[in-house]
Order: sequence, then C-alpha cells, then structure tokens
Amino acid sequence: MSHSFLVHNEGDHVGVAVRDIEAGEEVEGLVMENGGRVLVTSKGVVPLGHKIALVELADGADVLKYQTKIGVTSQPISPGDYVHTHNIRSARW
Repeated sequence: MSHSFLVHNEGDHVGVAVRDIEAGEEVEGLVMENGGRVLVTSKGVVPLGHKIALVELADGADVLKYQTKIGVTSQPISPGDYVHTHNIRSARW
C-alpha cells in the first residue's frame, strides 16, 4: 500500500492528505521524520492537502503539527476525522 497522507514529525496529531481520501477508507501515512507508518480509517472525506486526525483529542485540546501547536479543538476529535475549521480554531489568535 502506498501512503495517502504525510505526518511531518513523530507525535504530530494530524497528517496531511497527499490525495483525496474517501470516507471509510483505511489509509496509511508516512512519518517523514523517521520513515514510520501510521494506519487510520477515515471517518469522512479528506480533500488533498487537508488534515486527518491520528489521535483522540478532547474539546479544548492543543493540536500538534510539525511538533508545534497549530490550533485548539472546538469539539472532540477522533482518529480518522477530517480536521479543519469546523473542529479546530487557530492557535495564532
């Protein structure tokens, strides 16, 4: 199976889709930092370039990408969820 999303750093909470991902699809991600692999089942459509959740996150939790806080959840997020403005808010303001 070739990878469907990239995880920039070990411990990141999200991966970035390198192709459109369909709901219910089991997809593999490549961890760029160390070549590791991550498997999740998509709970919804994740468009190319958008984020897919890799871990369970509670409402109000920090979201990490590049080992950096990029946002805060506005509702609980589960592995395989599409992560975007409907369930996170920016950490910048």
